[in-house]
Amino acid sequence: MHSVSPTARALRTLDLLQTRPGISAAELATRLGVTDRAARRYVAILREAGVTVESTRGPYGGYRLGRGVRPPPLVFNAAEALRTVMAVLDGHHAAADPDDPVGSALGKLIRALPEHIGQQAEQVRRHARAAPDRRAARPDPSIAGALVDAIAAGRCVHLTSRSESGSRWETTVDPWAVVVRHGRWYLICYAHRSDAPRAYRVDRLERLQVCEPPDRDSGRVPPPPDLDPVAWLEQHLATGWDYEAHVVFEAPLDEVAPNVPSPMGRLEALDGGERCSLVGSTSNPAMYAGEWLAAIPHPFRVVGGPELRRAVEAVGRRMTAGARTAP
Repeated sequence: MHSVSPTARALRTLDLLQTRPGISAAELATRLGVTDRAARRYVAILREAGVTVESTRGPYGGYRLGRGVRPPPLVFNAAEALRTVMAVLDGHHAAADPDDPVGSALGKLIRALPEHIGQQAEQVRRHARAAPDRRAARPDPSIAGALVDAIAAGRCVHLTSRSESGSRWETTVDPWAVVVRHGRWYLICYAHRSDAPRAYRVDRLERLQVCEPPDRDSGRVPPPPDLDPVAWLEQHLATGWDYEAHVVFEAPLDEVAPNVPSPMGRLEALDGGERCSLVGSTSNPAMYAGEWLAAIPHPFRVVGGPELRRAVEAVGRRMTAGARTAP
């Protein structure tokens, strides 16, 4: 195991003071992996180097940087720099374009790196090419930023959104989390109009107004303490659609489950585990049958959902016709 140098821990201390103003000595020690006494020593090292670090005593006290402290130089190792560039390329196909906002920002980041690290990162950015994700739907950055601010501040927001068909609607929500899934951004929230948790596409939000700070009697609904936003979204995407999907697989649940994405529905074991049942819903039976069910390597029967049954029959006829010997 490699030991961490005092200089590296001092820089890490500076980073924590910048990102977590008011951090307590105990939390600082925990994040540095040292004792409280050692954490105070790293704060003293920063002060000796001319960095103004203010401290407040008491149960709610902590450390924060004084005004006018300049940020430290970017300190990346080669692996961090390359992974950052690769992650940006993976999520944004125009990252190599200097006229694109993301490409311009990435270029500034690379130019701030030490030469021996930045050179390789720049080569990756310049010569690697990423195909755009056709399903991606990036939201307005100002709306996404306002949502995250409202979540952090515990504020409600009034939304104006449009549906897939183009109609507009308004509602007031208590935002809980933002989830990025397969290139699409979703707001997980409690919608007062529906009086229930909901997920909304952030790219379809046209206007957002942050409400005044709520008082104790405002009726604001906080997120459940055990909320897993990603798991909740996956489950939500499998329910509430137009057409029923009930399928029984002639195979054990543990064999079927790896082939069933969460939006397809909920799997349950049957007959002591010899078979399993999938219950969900869909707005597109043809896609459900042709892209999802057809890719699962286990025999199945559609036991609920006439629209899905017809879609499966259509896929079967098409596959059978494609397997016939040409005259």
